[in-house]
Amino acid sequence: MNIGIALSGGGAKGAAHIGVLKVLEKNNIKISALTGTSIGSIIAILYAMGYTPDEMLKLFQYFSKSILRADVKYLFSNIKNTKSILGQGIISGEEIEEIIDECAKLKGYKYIKDIKVPISIVSVDVITKKQCIFTNRNINEEENNKKVYITNMEIGKAVRASCSYPGVFAPLQYENYKFVDGGILNNVPADELPLLGSDKILTVRFPAEKEESPEHALDLLFRCVDIAFDDRDEGKIRNSNYILDIILPSSAVFDIKNINHFYEEGYKVAIEQIEKIKKSLLN
Repeated sequence: MNIGIALSGGGAKGAAHIGVLKVLEKNNIKISALTGTSIGSIIAILYAMGYTPDEMLKLFQYFSKSILRADVKYLFSNIKNTKSILGQGIISGEEIEEIIDECAKLKGYKYIKDIKVPISIVSVDVITKKQCIFTNRNINEEENNKKVYITNMEIGKAVRASCSYPGVFAPLQYENYKFVDGGILNNVPADELPLLGSDKILTVRFPAEKEESPEHALDLLFRCVDIAFDDRDEGKIRNSNYILDIILPSSAVFDIKNINHFYEEGYKVAIEQIEKIKKSLLN
């Protein structure tokens, strides 16, 4: 039985994905394929390359601040080129690329096609308005002209592309593409798992809380994004055998101080529902 897992975007909340994977391992549930968007792409790539949940949590704890730290030289260059204080994003995203490339190098990988475990991570090309999916499997894209499948991408660039949250991280310019966060079109790519050979699908996502009253402009923005994603992604996860919802505040997207809490919340929710998960995936 091939069990696939889809890991949604959600910024710092993505540490909860690590907690879920920890519970799955403790219960001998083997994941055969992974898909992910944005922070979900980071977790999916690291896990597919052989990093354990404990190792991933340590990586998150160590690198989270540096990833979100704005580079002064980049900011001035950005302002000079775009004539705007925001430019195309206040953070270049190069740090994400470099960290993931270093993690890949330690495991002997460079390109996404080199990874053995079936994987797909999602980005969006703002020029063509298409989903661009970085994968290590040959997938026929003729059936859907709104998607492009790319196998010859360096791992760090693929993850950076998927994580390039508009307005925060600058788009990744690559060849004729201009990549931004995959959540723009597909924040929970469960629909890609059957193409990787999965016959059972577990989806992990961070839906908007039923009742949440944002007080600040940025919190309101993230709340609106969560609501929009919830409504749009229902079709993407329809084929899931089990959907694990982890409820965290919309404003937690960049709350890196609470990474340990998010990890523990993912672990707790997965433990509470593990018997239902087993029934859905193992029968």
